[in-house]
Amino acid sequence: MKLYSDDELAQILDQPIFHQIGQVADEMGVDCYVVGGYVRDIFLQRPSNDIDVVVVGSGIDVASRLKKVLGRKAHLSVFRNFGTAQVKMGHMEVEFVGARRESYSHDSRKPIVEDGTLEDDQNRRDFTINAMAICLNGSRFGELVDPFNGLADLEDGIIATPLDPEVTFSDDPLRMMRCIRFATQLNFQIEEETFRALEDMAERIRIVSMERIQVELNKIMLAPTPSRGFVDLQRAGLLQIILPEVAALDIVEQKNGRAHKNNFYHSLEVLDNVARRDAGLWLRWAALLHDIGKTKTKRWDALAGWTFHNHNYIGMKMVEPLFRRMKLPMGQEMHYVEKLVELHMRPQAIADNEVTDSAVRRLLSDAGDDIDDLMTLCEADITSKNEVKKKLFLENFRMVREKLTDLVEKDYKRLLQPVIDGNEIMQLFGLKPSREVGLLKQFLKDAVLDNRVANEREPLMELLMEKAKEMKLVHD
Repeated sequence: MKLYSDDELAQILDQPIFHQIGQVADEMGVDCYVVGGYVRDIFLQRPSNDIDVVVVGSGIDVASRLKKVLGRKAHLSVFRNFGTAQVKMGHMEVEFVGARRESYSHDSRKPIVEDGTLEDDQNRRDFTINAMAICLNGSRFGELVDPFNGLADLEDGIIATPLDPEVTFSDDPLRMMRCIRFATQLNFQIEEETFRALEDMAERIRIVSMERIQVELNKIMLAPTPSRGFVDLQRAGLLQIILPEVAALDIVEQKNGRAHKNNFYHSLEVLDNVARRDAGLWLRWAALLHDIGKTKTKRWDALAGWTFHNHNYIGMKMVEPLFRRMKLPMGQEMHYVEKLVELHMRPQAIADNEVTDSAVRRLLSDAGDDIDDLMTLCEADITSKNEVKKKLFLENFRMVREKLTDLVEKDYKRLLQPVIDGNEIMQLFGLKPSREVGLLKQFLKDAVLDNRVANEREPLMELLMEKAKEMKLVHD
């Protein structure tokens, strides 16, 4: 970060929009300040187009007057129920609100709001680094107002609340998620007293809607090193409430001197591995959830030790209810995560044996357009500390990738679906949609994938008729 004097801040804010806001405020006889994330990001030297302005008076009135000054190039939106207004001009958005004080009841995040001073407004802010303000009035333009030493916390890489953290988190429990989110995104440490309050107030998160929680969780997921956030959520006791399926992985059992690995920290390592490859949100979700079935499938075998048979299938079945509870998208995003969780063992199974065309064709058929993401997940899943073993796994995966590339180049994707489809099968044998139709379709698909027959009409029809006779759908 970089420290700036008030004069330097005035130079940074030496833009028409800030001077116009200040002039309007001076004409109306009110004080106004740019506050919050925009101020924080100035010192972090991060670009931002979202500007929050606090007016010691009516934010709506100042926004309305500013719209008249800016003319047609600006658009005004007023939200009277919230006492806010937004002026949008090009890519720049300025949110105006009157300075206020807030009080809360125990069972709600919705505050009782009253007009207040700048000090009241800064008191209600979530963290010290978000409670700084810079004056826009002409006589004090560029003056930093920092009553809680947010600048020092920014310099030290600390997340702390302006007031008593228990009160801050009790008033609005979503701030607990935001606390961990900011620490994760900025690579900051959570101040000790603030973290104790997270632990003490964790149960309060239950009054927050899951829609709001998952927005913050997704921001943690998209951070450069998302594991930091999930470790803090687990330590604070929040993850057990929000994502118990993942929290339950944080256990190591030992029997007869043999212990299995901690699947929670393994999953976080896989998540960080895909994050380093700049993976998208849903591949990151697949990485986090790929082993959630292990808690339900863990068994002790006297010969094999700890086993987790079919954990990929059980884990896939857990994805839909988890997404539903978390209010995550139930469409293609959820099905994508299901698919990757279910298939994440397949490339390893292929790599452990001879990498045959048949096995790779089947993988390509089942993964479809998500094959590259699946391979990325599987490579990220290699977290062994044994470098020789790790190198061997990666070499095997390289061979699988090469075979995939060869098959795609030979246009196998086009040939994977038999030329005789389900509709024709129903017409041929007078069937309605049924189990028999599914069996015949799968029979033809297996024959093509195993290269037992060319994907051509005549040989496939011959094979189909033989199978239909076997199933007594036709007679000699």
